[in-house]
Amino acid sequence: MIYKDKSKSVEERVEHLLSLMTTEEKAGQLIQPFGWQTYTNDQGNITLNESFKQQVENGGVGSLYGALRADPWTGVTLENGLSAREGAEAVNLIQRHAVEQSRLGIPILIGEECSHGHMAIDGTVYPVPLLLGSTWNVDLYRDMCRAVARETRAQGGAVTYSPVLDVVRDPRWGRTEECFGEDPYLIGELAVASVQGLQGERLDQEDAVAATLKHFVGYGSSEGGRNAGPVHMGWRELLEVDLYPFRKAVEAGAQSIMPAYNEIDGIPCTVNTELLDDVLRKDWGFDGLVITDCGAINMLASGHDVASDGLEASVQAIQAGIDMEMSGEMFGQYLVQAISEGKLEMQVLDQAVRRVLALKFKLGLFEQPYVDADRAAEVIGSEEHIQLARQLAAEGVVLLKNEAATLPLSTATAGRIAVIGPNADQAYNQLGDYTSPQPKSKVATVLDGIRSKLAVSESGHAGEGSAEHSNSENQVLYAPGCRIKGDSREGFEHAIETARQADTVIMVVGGSSARDFGEGTIDLKTGASNVSDNSWNDMECGEGIDRMTLGLAGVQLELIQEIHKLGKTLVIVYINGRPITEPWVDEHADAILEAWYPGQEGGHAIADILFGEVNPSGKLTISIPKHVGQLPIYYNGKRSRGKRYLEEDLEPRYPFGYGLSYTTFDYSEPKLSTESMTANETVTVSVEVTNTGSCRGAEVIQMYVSDVVSRVARPAKELKGFEKVILEPGETKTVAFHIGAEQLQYIGRDLTPVVEPGQFHIHIGRHVKDTQFAELTVEEA
Repeated sequence: MIYKDKSKSVEERVEHLLSLMTTEEKAGQLIQPFGWQTYTNDQGNITLNESFKQQVENGGVGSLYGALRADPWTGVTLENGLSAREGAEAVNLIQRHAVEQSRLGIPILIGEECSHGHMAIDGTVYPVPLLLGSTWNVDLYRDMCRAVARETRAQGGAVTYSPVLDVVRDPRWGRTEECFGEDPYLIGELAVASVQGLQGERLDQEDAVAATLKHFVGYGSSEGGRNAGPVHMGWRELLEVDLYPFRKAVEAGAQSIMPAYNEIDGIPCTVNTELLDDVLRKDWGFDGLVITDCGAINMLASGHDVASDGLEASVQAIQAGIDMEMSGEMFGQYLVQAISEGKLEMQVLDQAVRRVLALKFKLGLFEQPYVDADRAAEVIGSEEHIQLARQLAAEGVVLLKNEAATLPLSTATAGRIAVIGPNADQAYNQLGDYTSPQPKSKVATVLDGIRSKLAVSESGHAGEGSAEHSNSENQVLYAPGCRIKGDSREGFEHAIETARQADTVIMVVGGSSARDFGEGTIDLKTGASNVSDNSWNDMECGEGIDRMTLGLAGVQLELIQEIHKLGKTLVIVYINGRPITEPWVDEHADAILEAWYPGQEGGHAIADILFGEVNPSGKLTISIPKHVGQLPIYYNGKRSRGKRYLEEDLEPRYPFGYGLSYTTFDYSEPKLSTESMTANETVTVSVEVTNTGSCRGAEVIQMYVSDVVSRVARPAKELKGFEKVILEPGETKTVAFHIGAEQLQYIGRDLTPVVEPGQFHIHIGRHVKDTQFAELTVEEA
């Protein structure tokens, strides 16, 4: 049997196996049912459902979506879900049935959600991508992707539906948290790191999974910031901005890609042959798997209305280049019928099946479909991964304001601290969307982090026991004050009295992408969690939760204002999934930390920053407006974007690349190795950066390019390089960037890259609004 012979090439194995398959078996390879519905877990006794077993035996399952996924949507909880070991055992059971009970013994492709950690019980929960981008630390993010791949493959997951490479254009969009930011170059660098980290050196290794790039494309530019809304974008901008990160990831070897729900100029991405065939396969040479988002084919007939029914929608999709359908509903019903009725050619079906089988062979699933349950229990949620989550959170938190050096606080002199706000001690509120259920002991809230920090300070080291914890509770007071949403002020009195007893007030406010995990309501007068059947849903961000405004929801601002009247030192910690626009807070708070959703170790990371153990180094990857009426306000809009509004100018409150430190950095003027070049040459620009403060710190040196005059309207500045460096007090480092055609080109009038002769300004600085530049002349070659 050639297809079982490992010494044969992937192509030979695929063609042989394809030649043996029936039409039903071919169609079966292109469907992906929901994995959690394939088995039953009875207190650790895992059994496959009869309907699933019958489907496998009839050749009808090529892949499973979310076999290990746990969340309110799946109904998989801590009580009925699978532990790290049990998850591996369940996947082994699924694979054993597929290999031993189907005619050809084809293993199943297990696809999982891993945007910020494997979305399974026991998996490490890392910060959301918006914070990961804010680290500007590509190497550290690559390390995280390696860890995520290690955990996912240890349980049998072989494909992840990440990274999300959407370029955010309207932060009212609920999925902003899942994205790295608003700049294609930065996203492209992280995209490459993601592919390298997830896929490793070889896909058939025990710590590698296939990366799926999503959402292809323009998903972050929807009309009004509404999820899956229409996108109005020309081909030049599409090629130059939204497609750029995807191209970089494809060049890095990504094996899978997912079209977006949206339409572009009336054509749904799911059936956009110009994107899926002309650009992706012909221009870029992509030979991997294209899988739909969940329900995307249904939308063609009910939503986009470009197909009359499910049969026509299925035929349109596979003809456009779709290889697999997530959920499998349409392909499962209609592909065989389409072949038998002559509405679909067998060669089109065969081509899709080839791509599915090729990925399975590359992943080594035919040789090793099973995993080691003992290894899964050892790897998943390891201490190494937990510490990595803490480091990422600490590097991605952005210090927005620090009036009169309010921060860092001193554990010795801080006095009594009041930690107040709806996000101070709500674990799920700091984890973000696409998160599995978590035991309370696993997630460190801000209250936990501060109490732990002060307990360690009192004892001199960790682990002293309950006495120190009790002392820290006396020194750290807590009140929730209010919820994220709703107009209840019943907690105000307790919160104000708590703040009155303190020397410093840390208010932890913001948003929530937490779905209903059955945690119950919060007693606003005591802060206790009351588990009930009528839990309060504070979700104001996440997939499908788009907003009209960017202000704090509910009565949070009112609570802050009431606390401020006490005259205490006021530190604001934002925990949220999209930018917050609150001018009053910007003006009146003594210090502001933007922590996004910092993951399971977020509380410890924030405490590390508050008390100076970590010097903040996060930089914004998304512009924060003064008012929602300024949107869109992304930094790399065209020079010709217009003037100002009657009420306000077009400058953001906090610009792209912005973030403060506890130390100060001095930049020399940038120097070019030569002041002129041709498009075929490369020059170097360098700058000296000195830590002029009194403590160690990390700085992100950012390089922007400005094409002074171009035949096509261009942005004033575009990020084309960055480097994060660590400097001791008084230390100076020289940072250099190479500039060639890739940094200077743009998509010209003929929709191909061009470097035009003329003047360029090469900017280097702290953020996009604080740079110095050198002049570069590009001459005719």
